[in-house]
Amino acid sequence: MRPLILVTNDDGITSKGISVLIEVVKKIGDVFVVAPDSPNSGMGHAITVDSTIHVKKNKIFKNIEAYECSGTPADCVKLAKHHFLRERKIDLVVSGINHGLNSSISVIYSGTMSAAVEGAIEGIPSIGFSLDDFKYDAEFSHVKKWIKKIVEKALANEFPSNVALNVNFPAFSDKPIKGIKICRQTNGYWHEEFDARKDPHGRPYFWMGGDFVNREPEASDTDIFALNNNYVSVVPVHYDMTAYHAMKNLKRWKL
Repeated sequence: MRPLILVTNDDGITSKGISVLIEVVKKIGDVFVVAPDSPNSGMGHAITVDSTIHVKKNKIFKNIEAYECSGTPADCVKLAKHHFLRERKIDLVVSGINHGLNSSISVIYSGTMSAAVEGAIEGIPSIGFSLDDFKYDAEFSHVKKWIKKIVEKALANEFPSNVALNVNFPAFSDKPIKGIKICRQTNGYWHEEFDARKDPHGRPYFWMGGDFVNREPEASDTDIFALNNNYVSVVPVHYDMTAYHAMKNLKRWKL
């Protein structure tokens, strides 16, 4: 029996990235799609709790059952698991392919990875895929064989419990990808800058920009290092945010 693969993303159901992802995984298993009806980049792990969620069937993908959802990427996974596929076992959740990297600290803000993490919370093997290219018409041809390899390995092997894989690809270039590296998340952050502006009515608003700061540019075991050296980075992430190393110190506070 072919595995059941749930596909979602955060760039919206009409994005090129999700089409490429579906093109690859439909050759491996039976595909079911629930994805946002509009871009949800930077949504993080938000869920809809104070308004309605609208869902509509979409025939954009030939011979594949697909639904567009007004909710967040995490909502999409919840709806699939507890409504559309409640009588079936989902063998794998794949999210992406995101237009833009989700390496380092960006994993916290990413709607793509939050969908994958939601799958992990539900006990489903889950993978988020992202590409270092933000363009709408980004080139994805060089990542297809790597997605196929990773998905097939994920289905054939024991998947780590309570874990989602954060997979990032270098942008297309004339240099072939060297291979896959299992990495850790780079210790970095976004240094934000806010550009104060005024709309035509004179009302103030802000436009956020900034740059990524890598605190460990020489570390060779990180996702940023792997990507800078033309490797696919694979980082296992989990949703237990307990800082275990800090517990001993806090106990000295004698709270």
